Amino acid sequence: MKPALYRILALTACTVASNTFAHASAQTLTSPDGKLAVTVAQSTGGGVTYRIARDGKTVLRDSKLGLTFDGIDLAGKLKPEDVSPERRIDDQYELVAGKRRNVTYAANERTWRYAAGGDNKLEITFRVSNDGVAFRYTARAPQLKFASEATSFAFPARTKAWLQPMSVAKTGYKRTNPSYEEHYRMDIPAGTPSPMAGWVFPALFRTGDTYIALTEANMDGSFHASRLHAQSPGGEYRIAPPMPEETYTNGALLPTATGSLTTPWRVLAVGSLATVVDSTLGTDLAAPAQNGIPDWVKPGHSSWSWAILKDDFTTFGTQKQFIDYAAGMQWDYTLIDAYWDQKIGYDKVKELAAYAKEKGIGILVWYNSAGAWNDTDMTPRDRLLTSADRRTEFAKLKAMGVKGIKVDFFGGDGQSMIDYYVGILKDAYDAGLLVNFHGATLPRGWARTWPNLLTTEAVRGFEFGTFEQKDQDPIASHAAMLPFTRNLFDPMDFTPMVFGDIPNIKRATRNGFELAESVLFVSGIQHFAEVPEGMATVPGYVKEFLRALPKRWDDSRFVAGVPGQYAVIARQAGGKWYVAGINGGANEKTVTLDLAFIGKAGRLITDGATERAFAQSVLQANKKTTIKLKAHGGFVAVFE
Repeated sequence: MKPALYRILALTACTVASNTFAHASAQTLTSPDGKLAVTVAQSTGGGVTYRIARDGKTVLRDSKLGLTFDGIDLAGKLKPEDVSPERRIDDQYELVAGKRRNVTYAANERTWRYAAGGDNKLEITFRVSNDGVAFRYTARAPQLKFASEATSFAFPARTKAWLQPMSVAKTGYKRTNPSYEEHYRMDIPAGTPSPMAGWVFPALFRTGDTYIALTEANMDGSFHASRLHAQSPGGEYRIAPPMPEETYTNGALLPTATGSLTTPWRVLAVGSLATVVDSTLGTDLAAPAQNGIPDWVKPGHSSWSWAILKDDFTTFGTQKQFIDYAAGMQWDYTLIDAYWDQKIGYDKVKELAAYAKEKGIGILVWYNSAGAWNDTDMTPRDRLLTSADRRTEFAKLKAMGVKGIKVDFFGGDGQSMIDYYVGILKDAYDAGLLVNFHGATLPRGWARTWPNLLTTEAVRGFEFGTFEQKDQDPIASHAAMLPFTRNLFDPMDFTPMVFGDIPNIKRATRNGFELAESVLFVSGIQHFAEVPEGMATVPGYVKEFLRALPKRWDDSRFVAGVPGQYAVIARQAGGKWYVAGINGGANEKTVTLDLAFIGKAGRLITDGATERAFAQSVLQANKKTTIKLKAHGGFVAVFE
């Protein structure tokens, strides 16, 4: 071959190879149905960006990708190496505490690989499903000490947002913040600064007719939990780390690793409001349970004295009364709250557990997560700080006949604190104990990975409306936010439902609203706030409804709603459909519902003439079913 021809052919080959990767580096990955598309590209400065389109219309502008570590920049001046072939992801799994029992997940996946000199490399894996987009990073280097994350979400102009502020660490009651317990800012312009330390997940946005819910999933204890920065100029939100105080005592705030480090998935549910509300991406991207769901993991409903009666009634006699109450309502558990070790004692709780077992009721007991991260003095305290401590305590509980634990007052989202959560879940699982986290972080898919985690608070729940009137007054609109945000992917221990009086508080909601929460809110154990005296005031048909209420849901379907205004959701179990709706507004609302998928007559329970009254009637489910919702009212309907 002549030298000149060789040079021409070689130059042509290099050009083809270069163009091949240039195209690959701006590759578009689409969902199985072709409606969602993610395009990954490289910026002129060597950074990497992505954008998302739905039906050809941009719903997320060019947004940043990348990580930085001490001495290692994996966010800028990256050199593209290759892009993996597209592969199909198909997954099926079962949930105990979720909107759907049997879940199917399908997505297309591709990994982009970059080099940053020496042995430093970055992999970015994207998955696109029909209901959203997820991506995560794997960094590779001899030593990795996390510094920051470049990830951003750049929304188009005129995007609206529904967001909960992240409270400042070590503020609030006994320095127990952050606990994901603030009021939402609703329908605000994207880019509005947070009044606190950022915004929590899930964060909901709307651009045109497309909704996007941001969260993260798959925390194994090796990484911290994230949130959105307080400042988002131009509607571009950035991933933020926890505050320095959010650690286990003397523990790490940010992760370190040798060789490689993989982040949690950054998750974006994308589509119509119905698509987002029906999505299960928050658990689809979580690690599967290693050994499936054991037979001792039993969802259900629980009586609970503390919601209304508080600390003074954590006594043997009152808890025995609440066991009888749970048995009479055909529920499954009774939760004994703080100070039980002092006011009742281990031996007497063992006696209560034996009494409860005779009636088919399981006992759950409260613990303080303890540590120097807060100033609470509630007990039991200092029993769960190490794995050895936990295993000793959990063995004692099992011998007493206790079925599960509620652990309260955690210290934030640092890597060491997330590892503490995972340690509790693992040791409780090994001991055969159910878990409920309170004063806690968003669980981010843990209900799939650890099926013994049946519920988590991480919400400004019912109890806040018992402390001060200022938290009771907005509770209706707040509750109407939760199916679209907090309860979107993870079980939520709102502790709903009261029909009687709340001491020193004027209740803002009607009884139909309260009853609807029992269906609308998803929790592996639904801890009902109502006390026996309040339950005694309701009609027999309401009690029978609550006795027959399913313990878990086979399926769920969004019917209608506007975040913070009203919500109507249908849930199915055992061949029956349960439809529940609430009106978060101060004015009466008439809603027209498409219930053609049910297509038969059912029983409607809704508000009566007064705030404390009920009414029942027959409801025909068809394409244009009309229901009138009173101000701060609600309904449930059962179709057998």
